[in-house]
Amino acid sequence: MIPAPPRYSNRVWLATNAFLATLRRDLVVTRREIAQFLLQALVQPLFFLFIFCKVLPSIGLTSGSFSALLLPGIVGLTELMAAIQGVALPLVLDLGYAREIDDRLLAPIPLWMVAAEKVLFAAMRGMVAGSVIFPAAWWILGSRYAVRGDRLGILVAMIVLAAFAGSGIGLLIGTMVKPEFISLMFSLILTPLLFTGCTYYPWSALSTIRWFQVLTLLNPLTYAAEGLRYAMVPPLHGHSVPTLPIYWVVLALVLTIALCFVFGVRTFRNRVVT
Repeated sequence: MIPAPPRYSNRVWLATNAFLATLRRDLVVTRREIAQFLLQALVQPLFFLFIFCKVLPSIGLTSGSFSALLLPGIVGLTELMAAIQGVALPLVLDLGYAREIDDRLLAPIPLWMVAAEKVLFAAMRGMVAGSVIFPAAWWILGSRYAVRGDRLGILVAMIVLAAFAGSGIGLLIGTMVKPEFISLMFSLILTPLLFTGCTYYPWSALSTIRWFQVLTLLNPLTYAAEGLRYAMVPPLHGHSVPTLPIYWVVLALVLTIALCFVFGVRTFRNRVVT
């Protein structure tokens, strides 16, 4: 007689299968709406690239090297925003009056795994959105496209960390904001995140505005943009572009992911458990 598997193993198997089934469902829905997703994620970044990296250098208002400095910021911004929106907006609606989250709560998985699935799915969306920027930028920038190829491992790590940082922030926002305040959320949270995140300027260039340089260190987007600059920008005029130390970048992004997930799961539990 074959002994029955332990009850703990059964629970783990059920939870893993339910987790993967939920993730597959979200991926199938996104695959059916891939055109809408890409348009939503890429229209604004592509216009930024065209205006700031193509038009302005062509009429002499910015230097030719500006596109190399801006591209990593655009990749980081696209990733973070796609990941934040990928979990925050659905969560705000799911936790609203209709309580659409209840169908996921009935699955045989712990509450934290329900939140983890949303974070993983949103991070995957962010990674896809950020990765698509590279061929689009090559098409738009032409000869001004400049990305170094000797730090590909660091580049992949930065793309992954930035995407998970964005989805972690999205989890926290989505569990704290009520549906009636969703438009206010973008004004009070996402707009400052956008303009203080070193997207359009390297952190080292802010040394003459010391108070603002310190303020940008509170923004996770700063670390995403600076880490991507370290991995992407080739030496300009024979010198490497100064960025935040990469170990501080990695530490800040890992802390962002951990803290946002822990507190996000806590607020998620508070919202769904009555």
